[in-house]
Amino acid sequence: MTERSWTILITLAVLFVASLSIFHLGPTLLPQKTASGPALMASGIPQVTPAMVPLVTGEEPTDELFRKGGCIVCHVIPGIKGAEGRVGPKLELGTTGPQRLADPNYKGEARTVREYIVESILNPGVYVVPGFPDRAMPRWYGQKLSAAAVEKVVSYLEQVTAGSSPPAH
Repeated sequence: MTERSWTILITLAVLFVASLSIFHLGPTLLPQKTASGPALMASGIPQVTPAMVPLVTGEEPTDELFRKGGCIVCHVIPGIKGAEGRVGPKLELGTTGPQRLADPNYKGEARTVREYIVESILNPGVYVVPGFPDRAMPRWYGQKLSAAAVEKVVSYLEQVTAGSSPPAH
């Protein structure tokens, strides 16, 4: 046998053994999901998937609606227990809504705070509050929040103002 034949034979043997190893061990070589929490996006922001958010009907009490919707994970929402997130802006839209509508960088179609809140939920990329990451707010919330749920969220948030007691819910 020539040296070239031996090289080809050894290479084929190594490839064969490597293929068997990968076939046998393949699933254990993949990263395993852990119970430590949701996956993170490259920016370190927790990745929320539609499967993680149940359909929110609007029949829930307001605080439960914010919890089921996942809002409390990313936002501080005055008056809502556990809403201490730091990924999205504090939701005092009775105060900040008019400021955002007046921002020269605002390119949306809303003319009122109520319309702005709806737009922010259903089409969050229209305006990203300065200092916060784009695409942190899921684009599919309109599929998980019923019209009644959106209405309840809007009614609550447009009443939340800086320095005041949160509205009753």
